[in-house]
Amino acid sequence: MIRTHALSLASAGSPFEHTTIERRELRGHDVLIAIKFSGICHSDIHQGEGDWGQGIFPMVPGHEIVGIVTAVGSHVSTYSIGDRVGVGCLVDSCRKCQYCLSGEEQYCKRGAVYTYNALDYEGNPTYGGYSEQIVVDEEYVVRIPDTLELDAAAPLLCAGITTYSPLKHWNAGPGMKVAIVGMGGLGHLGVQIAHAMGADVTVLSQSENKREEAFRFGVDHYYATCNQSTFTELAGTFDFILNTVSAKLDIDAYLSLLGVGGSLVNVGLPAEPVSYNTFSILPRKSISGSSIGGIRETQEMLDFCAEHGIVPQIERIRADEVYRAWDRVKRGDVRYRFVIDMTTLKQ
Repeated sequence: MIRTHALSLASAGSPFEHTTIERRELRGHDVLIAIKFSGICHSDIHQGEGDWGQGIFPMVPGHEIVGIVTAVGSHVSTYSIGDRVGVGCLVDSCRKCQYCLSGEEQYCKRGAVYTYNALDYEGNPTYGGYSEQIVVDEEYVVRIPDTLELDAAAPLLCAGITTYSPLKHWNAGPGMKVAIVGMGGLGHLGVQIAHAMGADVTVLSQSENKREEAFRFGVDHYYATCNQSTFTELAGTFDFILNTVSAKLDIDAYLSLLGVGGSLVNVGLPAEPVSYNTFSILPRKSISGSSIGGIRETQEMLDFCAEHGIVPQIERIRADEVYRAWDRVKRGDVRYRFVIDMTTLKQ
């Protein structure tokens, strides 16, 4: 086994501990990655604090992983030592079902194996990117384009693909009016991606305090939802609304902003259930959800972001600042994504 340092949680809500975990020895198609940066996702906090039910502890969070290949298995053909690579939210799937074969491993019928807080198909727990090294099958690794800085690329492995996938699936582009609800870690990337796709982009934010930044990211319009007049003025306006917030919203109010045939897609993950009135969707409106993206689409997203100069705005932190950063995420006190410098783990 390969032993490596990590930040782990002994139980739900416990403080981080510096521990040593074991990674498997390289199999034929495995790559060993020295983790340089790991992004902090709000879902790390939900799982680490037990918001979504029973977690697997000890837990090493982190599914926005970038680093350098330091060793490869005997049959690896895609990557070489020294390559800049990333690992996102999943590290295995059945590879046989209709979804895996179509490049949508996130919907694997057997159940995708997630990067952390999961069991692999042999029953072993998976550990994430708050660590020094990770071993992953080459099929679940992506290449980081040379024009993307490694630290800034990390949040693209979750926040980037989580917004790119539904925007692509619902054909965001010229002539489409798109609204992004919330301009946090997910939303500020969704704005940039929708703009690059050619859509007319509106931000619906709780207050006015992100207006200037929103226009810098490429929005065409900005409205504060704390003003009730916003919902009157924009009634029936949008073809597509992407809800990125993790708070419980008045879904009926946001459905009222869709035109006939419009779609509201949720990618934010509040801990509480949400509800809506069936009358709100009678004008052929749809309410849906979207998970991350498959490996092929994640690589496509990275290449798209590199081509269009899309990068997250990050705050880089040391490994000993993670607990404080989690607290700030819960308070919404980050512009817009924390990234841990994992080279500081032992310092």
